[in-house]
Amino acid sequence: MKNRRMIMYVAIIALILVVFGVGYLVYVNVGWRAGGLQEYTPEAEIPDEELLRTVINLYFLDVATGELGQDARIIESSELVHNPYQRIIELLLMGPSDETRARIIPEETSLLGVELKGNIVHLDLSEDFVRDQNLGEEQEKKIVRSIVNTLTELIEVDGVKINIEGNEAAGFPDGIVSFENPFMRGI
Repeated sequence: MKNRRMIMYVAIIALILVVFGVGYLVYVNVGWRAGGLQEYTPEAEIPDEELLRTVINLYFLDVATGELGQDARIIESSELVHNPYQRIIELLLMGPSDETRARIIPEETSLLGVELKGNIVHLDLSEDFVRDQNLGEEQEKKIVRSIVNTLTELIEVDGVKINIEGNEAAGFPDGIVSFENPFMRGI
């Protein structure tokens, strides 16, 4: 009986020491001072101008490798408020920001309409997108991947449906790449 009582007293004392030890560590590490928590002060302030910017990735042809590569752009977040898909495609149609990347979408291509339906962005492009394009399957797929990879960087977008001047069954003139179904990332 004495051993049990002694073990119980030791356990209670150990528990009290653990509680006080944890309390002390919280006090030291969290920074409680008279009246509450100490306010965190960052090493450098982030200017309001930087808070209003975001990075988007556009995909262009890498001149050195001939493969698609990212062109990261910092833009004002306000540019993406009303129709982010339209603005991103407009930037893609403008072309790359430096000479290490090359335009892959025909320069004359115009964006006629863009709309998100579910998780698929529906693009309506001008006839110039496919006119006089007999590039072969590999190059045609790179053109489509440029658009799809760019738009699927947005978390709500899983794929892209391309129409040519309202024609949902269009495709490149050689018939290899058709636009009948939506394109998903990884085509």
